[in-house]
Amino acid sequence: MTLAKKWKFLKKKIMNWQLSLSNDIGIDLGTANTLVYMKGKGIVVNEPSVVAVNQKTGNVVAVGSEAKRMLGRTPQHIVAVRPLVDGVISDFEITEEMMIHLLNKAQEGSRKILGPRVVVGVPSGITNVEIRAVRDATKSAGAREVHIVEEPMAAAIGIKLPVSSPIGSMIMDIGGGTSDIAVISLNGIVQSRNLRIAGDRFNQNIISYVRDNFKILIGDKTAEDIKITIGNILESEKPEEMKVRGRDLVTGLPREVVLTETDIREAISHSIDSLIETAKAVLETTPPEILSDVMVHGIYLVGGGALIKGLPELLREYLMLPVQVANEPLTAVARGAGIILENIEVYRDVLIVNEDELAPKK
Repeated sequence: MTLAKKWKFLKKKIMNWQLSLSNDIGIDLGTANTLVYMKGKGIVVNEPSVVAVNQKTGNVVAVGSEAKRMLGRTPQHIVAVRPLVDGVISDFEITEEMMIHLLNKAQEGSRKILGPRVVVGVPSGITNVEIRAVRDATKSAGAREVHIVEEPMAAAIGIKLPVSSPIGSMIMDIGGGTSDIAVISLNGIVQSRNLRIAGDRFNQNIISYVRDNFKILIGDKTAEDIKITIGNILESEKPEEMKVRGRDLVTGLPREVVLTETDIREAISHSIDSLIETAKAVLETTPPEILSDVMVHGIYLVGGGALIKGLPELLREYLMLPVQVANEPLTAVARGAGIILENIEVYRDVLIVNEDELAPKK
């Protein structure tokens, strides 16, 4: 055995030894929810990306579901915040605290000697500074090794699309802060657009509509409940209604009104139009050979926005392509990160390369 082969064999042995002493964790770092996948266990954490902070002491009071229940209900000295805005880190320190909480919760009862090896999903098209912020926050939370992957690519892997084949696949990941629309082939993104129209924008549309038309002020949580309960982009035979309580802007007193599907459809119609136009723009710039594959296999919807009633049918009508909601759309990115972890060498090309790896070695 030559010296080079001996070194390669020894390097592999060391790597396998390190892996046996650490956990492998995949993270879908979302604006609305953060999901954590652990090798051998599947999705172990699914928590809202919310942190409650005591401003008097600077201490974190609650993280995740417990913190989300505090939104709009806290005294002045406690603030419940979302440390990620539009899919990227807006508050580094709070994001780090959230990551520590989530990684500890994921490894509860199965902690190993070395820090975990982590794959993190981020929106497509984010800047190098934003990528570095995600990497630094994850390392500060205790990760030994951090790999970054774009969310549409992770989602495509998670729903078992043939990303490594010379076959075009199109995916729309409609999350909380951003929507990623991408065409994928040969382990790379051929065309993509990232727009800040997603679940949070729909909520704001509903809040504005209720304020302008009913003169009532409602909160984000109420708007989200309305969207989930009676949101429907297409007209249904039996339109649903929902009673909504809020503060009357004229009297300042509580008031109740009844909203219908038509109200919600009108509220979010402009944002849905922008989503469709962006999908059209991606298709218009896609090479014809890949476009022919998309015509056969269609578009796959993932993320929370994929569950809005009537969206697949509307996209099918306007884009004239098959459109289907993927199985378990909410966990697609986290599952994809997990698959990448289990086959890291196979999917090495889909990862965003670390700047340190690009730097010439001295």
